[in-house]
Amino acid sequence: MAFLTSPDFWVALMQIILINIVLSGDNAVVIALACRSLPPKQQKNAIIFGSVGAIVLRVILTFFAVYLLTLPYLKLVGAALLLWIGIGLLKGDDGEEDIESNAGLMAAIKTIIIADLVMSLDNVIGVAAAAKGNVPLLVIGLVISIPLIIFGSTIILKLMNRFPIIITVGAALLGWVAGEMAIGDPAVKGYIDATMPFLHTIAPALGAVIVVAVGKYLASRAEGEHEERAADQPAA
Repeated sequence: MAFLTSPDFWVALMQIILINIVLSGDNAVVIALACRSLPPKQQKNAIIFGSVGAIVLRVILTFFAVYLLTLPYLKLVGAALLLWIGIGLLKGDDGEEDIESNAGLMAAIKTIIIADLVMSLDNVIGVAAAAKGNVPLLVIGLVISIPLIIFGSTIILKLMNRFPIIITVGAALLGWVAGEMAIGDPAVKGYIDATMPFLHTIAPALGAVIVVAVGKYLASRAEGEHEERAADQPAA
């Protein structure tokens, strides 16, 4: 239990909690869309069983991701993926509106499991990167995700709508973790440690700046294009 006294442990744990808080909002939208046409009792069953199934798959995927992140060059790929996820989070390009509601309980559960598995890639990569191979951190991160998905997602979405800065901070955190992951890849870590140790500070900050700057730019451009299309439409 000596790891509990390490500041690095608590910093990484805070990162994992924030990643889970920000990124679990998308999963809440999936659950709501999949269950909206069910009776109230079936909605509760769909949320519980669907979330449990999704969490089991997430546990398997997380530990698989940890193994992959120990291989050369895959941390660089993971860092690029995290940058893309962070930018997409700010851009608001998640596509949940394409998920259809389901008339049956089993269909809703299936939709929740499949959609959560696909959309949980960002959670898995983010948690695995922030944990840096620390198994207790991974377990805690997964335990935290359970109440967030089943009970807290609606509240998180409301908070995001009320305080959009949470989305920006979470996206910046993903960029920060991406920078740390990139310079920690076994293929480049030895060279960076020996010749450019300053990158341990610059790379995470640069990752955060890139995510926020590019994400905000793309979001602004998409909003401008939407306004242009609306202006071009003839009045009714």
